[in-house]
Amino acid sequence: MRPLTFQGVIWRCGVLAVILFVVVVVALKLGAVPVSLYGLGLDLLHVLLRKTSELSSNYNMIVYDIRLPRILLAIVVGASLAVAGTSFQALLRNPLADPFVLGVSSGASLGAILTLIAVPYLAIPLAFAALVTPVGAFLGAAATVAAVYFLGRREGQIDSNTLLLSGIVSASFLSAIIMFLITTLSGRGDLRGMFFWLMGDLSGAIQPSLRWVLGIGFLVATAVIYTTASDLNLLLAGEKEAMHLGVDARRVRLVVYIAASVLTGLAVSVSGTIGYVGLLVPHVMRIIFGSDHRILIPTSALGGAIVVVIADTLARTVVAPSELPVGAMTALAGAPLFLYLLRRKIA
Repeated sequence: MRPLTFQGVIWRCGVLAVILFVVVVVALKLGAVPVSLYGLGLDLLHVLLRKTSELSSNYNMIVYDIRLPRILLAIVVGASLAVAGTSFQALLRNPLADPFVLGVSSGASLGAILTLIAVPYLAIPLAFAALVTPVGAFLGAAATVAAVYFLGRREGQIDSNTLLLSGIVSASFLSAIIMFLITTLSGRGDLRGMFFWLMGDLSGAIQPSLRWVLGIGFLVATAVIYTTASDLNLLLAGEKEAMHLGVDARRVRLVVYIAASVLTGLAVSVSGTIGYVGLLVPHVMRIIFGSDHRILIPTSALGGAIVVVIADTLARTVVAPSELPVGAMTALAGAPLFLYLLRRKIA
C-alpha cells in the first residue's frame, strides 16, 4: 500500500469538493422554474445570509426555501449511503455488500409504511405530523439492525457469512410484509406516498430540527468509522492476520456495524430507498483513489453526495413540472454501471 499523506487526502477531497460545488450550483439553476446563473454566485451568498439580493423575491424563495434545503438533504443522504456501503464492504469483505444488504432499508420501509397507514387514525398535532414517518422509519431500521445482529452472532461473536445471510433473509421477509400491506391496506393510507417512499423521494418537507439531527448524526457516525480506517485496511487481508497485527477485530466489527447501520437508518428515514449509491460509489472511488480506507471513506462521502444531487436534479427536471423518484434515476444509471463493473471483474 502506497504511503498516504495528509496533504494527499486534502488534495483528492478538494478536487471532489470542487466538483460537488459545481454540481450544486447547476442544481440550483435547473428545475421547473429555471434560475439564471448570471450573478448567482454572488447573489447566492446574500441569499444564504438573508441579506439584500438582486434576485427577485420569487427567485429568493425558490433558491433558499425550496431547492437549497433539498440539495443539502441530498448531500447528506448520498454521503451517508456511500460511507455505509464502504463500511459494510470492508466489514463483510464482500464487494456486493451495500447499506441495504442487511435489511436496514426494508426495516425502515416497513416502519414508514406502518406510520403512513396509521397517521390518518391518530390525533397528532400538525407541528409533529411531519416527524412521524421519519421517526417510524428510523425505529424500523433500528429494530431490524438489532434483529440481524442477534441472528448473526455465533458463540458470542459476529460471523460475517451468518450476518450477511441473516440480512438477506430478513430483507426478503420484510419486503413480503410490505407488499402485503400495500395490496391489502392501501385504501387506508397514502398509497402514492408509500410507493414514492419505497423508490426514494427527497421532495418531502423536513423539519429544521430533523435536519440538525441528520447532519450531526452523519458527522458523528462517519467520524467513528474513520477512526477504524487503519484497522479496516488490515481486516481486508483476513481477520486472523489482522488480529496477529494487534487489531481488536470484535470491537472493530461492532463499532463499524453500528455506525454504518445508524448512517443507513438516518438516510433511509428521510429519503426512502435510494439504491446503488452504497454499492457502486465505493467501487468507483476505489478504482480512482485506491483501497486505503483513510482516503476511501472521505472520497466515497463526497462521491455519494455528488451522485445523489445529480440524480435528484434529473428527477426534478426530466419530466418537469412532474417529478420522478430519485431511486428510479439511480437504478437507471446504476444497473448498467454495475454490469460494467462485473465485466471488469471488480464485483
